[in-house]
Amino acid sequence: MRSDYGYSEEVHLGRPHDLRLLSRLLPFLLPYRRLLMGSVALVVALTLLNLALPYFSKIVIDRYIVPQRSGPLENDRDGTRQVRYLQVDLQDEKVRDVIARHGSLFTIDNGQAHIAYEDLARLPKNDLAALRHDDLASLVWVVLLFLVIVGADFGLTFLQRVIMEKAGHRVMHDLRVRIFDHIQQQSMAFFTRQPVARLVTRATNDIQNMHELFTTFVSMVFKDIFMVLGIAIVMLVLDWRLAISAFAVLPVVVWTAMQFSARARDIFRALRVKVAEINGRMAETIDGIKPIQAFTQEHHNYERFARLNAENYRLGMREIHVFGLFMPMIEVLGIIASAIMLLYGGLQVLKGNITLGVLVVALSYLRMFFRPMRDLAENYNVLQNAMASAERIFGLLDTDQRLPQVAATADGDHRKPPVLRSLALDNVSFAYTPGEWVLRDISFEVPHGQTVALVGPTGSGKTSVLNLIQRFYDPSRGQVRFNGTDLREWETPRLRALIALVTQDPVLFTTTVRRNIFPDPTGVDESTVAGVVAAADCAALIDRLPQGLDTVLEKGGVGLSSGERQLITIARALARDAQLILLDEATSYIDSQTEQAIFRALRNLIAGRTCVIVAHRLSTARMADRIIVLQEGRLAEIGTHDQLMHREGLYWRLYQQSDHATFSDGDPEYIPSDRIPLLKL
Repeated sequence: MRSDYGYSEEVHLGRPHDLRLLSRLLPFLLPYRRLLMGSVALVVALTLLNLALPYFSKIVIDRYIVPQRSGPLENDRDGTRQVRYLQVDLQDEKVRDVIARHGSLFTIDNGQAHIAYEDLARLPKNDLAALRHDDLASLVWVVLLFLVIVGADFGLTFLQRVIMEKAGHRVMHDLRVRIFDHIQQQSMAFFTRQPVARLVTRATNDIQNMHELFTTFVSMVFKDIFMVLGIAIVMLVLDWRLAISAFAVLPVVVWTAMQFSARARDIFRALRVKVAEINGRMAETIDGIKPIQAFTQEHHNYERFARLNAENYRLGMREIHVFGLFMPMIEVLGIIASAIMLLYGGLQVLKGNITLGVLVVALSYLRMFFRPMRDLAENYNVLQNAMASAERIFGLLDTDQRLPQVAATADGDHRKPPVLRSLALDNVSFAYTPGEWVLRDISFEVPHGQTVALVGPTGSGKTSVLNLIQRFYDPSRGQVRFNGTDLREWETPRLRALIALVTQDPVLFTTTVRRNIFPDPTGVDESTVAGVVAAADCAALIDRLPQGLDTVLEKGGVGLSSGERQLITIARALARDAQLILLDEATSYIDSQTEQAIFRALRNLIAGRTCVIVAHRLSTARMADRIIVLQEGRLAEIGTHDQLMHREGLYWRLYQQSDHATFSDGDPEYIPSDRIPLLKL
């Protein structure tokens, strides 16, 4: 069982907040700079609209409810307090009628009339409405303008969100495609060192975290910063002393936010590690469910998972405690700041130094001020998360284990590969890990049209030879040559266009049978399809499937036997019409019902082609023109079956250790499974 499912490196992260990582994101952002700049411009517009909305309350209060055009404050008769007067327009006929009916309440001086605010309540409703009908009409227009701005805010918010999401999704699309392409180009050595779950996580979870950076973080942070600065400026312009009274708690707010960010970052990173371990444990359990159940390890495995889950729960509760403490703290500080402003501002209103509208709008801005402060602290963790993911993504992109490639030919046409005349290994030695030799000084040649079988105990290097022939790896010493040319001097697509591989574990993809056989069925006529299906002895299998060739296979062909899956992979090799056929234990998992069909399909596959077979079944080896026997990475014997049996060497001993089945002279038409000798390894 694989123990590393993509989370072991999580505990060795560097500084995820390293802003140098952002510079590496610039090439992905530049193609969409217009969208991003447009989004930022909309954020600025939205900020201005949001700042304008509370200001309407000041306009309504100071101009229409308690108008600014009111007369001067005067002392009342006993001189103990000041009285505010409302100045009215004597040019208005309706106003003159009201004054005529209630003259005792009005004071006329130098052609101007005014009435004390406390006397307005003594007027009848109709007269009061007539006196202030201009204010009422203006108030309606202000409210309509307010609604227009609210509608504009809604529309611009929608537009900004769509633009930001579009840019974010495009950047994520490019990043994901870049990662996918990078992974596909790596050598087999890369995949032996990289757990599958880790690679999948890079292209899914980490990319999604980056998406939050370019949508939620960018848009919200710009908006929050502009909002905080805008509110501070507006409040200072309204009344700087009132603003300073409210900002007295700001140092405490900043300190609280810094403490929250530091604690939340540590908990968040620990939580990510634990979540990754849970994912790894789940993947390992599903992958190894057979041995877990076979060895009755369910309880032990459950206890391990329960411990991980409990640790994850504890970290989650710590995160909740931090958030649960920070959010109320910000709210409490906001309330304290409002109380300070209300006390100081109320005194200033009573003294007549500021208007009621100024105090009301200042309180509104103050409530708005603390929301972006809280959001900025929360979005800091989004940045931390995204930077951690960026670190992992670029760490993967920086891991380049591709084999050296030659420059492409001028025509670049890989559809017509050259004719394969010979395959040769010349003193080839190879080690997956330096110093641990898998192959030592292997030399042999396979002329065009000849079939060679590789036989030997497990670990003798048979599959490694096939890996070198396909240039999944380069030999540590020596050369593998096609037509006398080192494979390192071939273009990889041109080289692999010559080869078709059939492995011992059939690999089918989640798509139709047709696309499993013909990866690109465009331009393939039905006569070609029928010929390939017949040659691969798949006709009976295809007929049984619900939709025939268009039946969708799921989970690697679940529901098909191993032999049936192998028939489809043989059909895929036939459809490629390759010149070199590589069979890696292609008959290891044959069931008795399809065994005869497998052998017929294999004979059709290798007929007239160069073929290298890795075989455990000696009947498969007898299909070869020559048999190469490997032992501990060295070439032990070469010859035909009869020659090797006559020599009584390693091949003879392996045969004697088998089931001692006998073969008729010549190539057998079909050998039942109970008569096929298997090598005793």
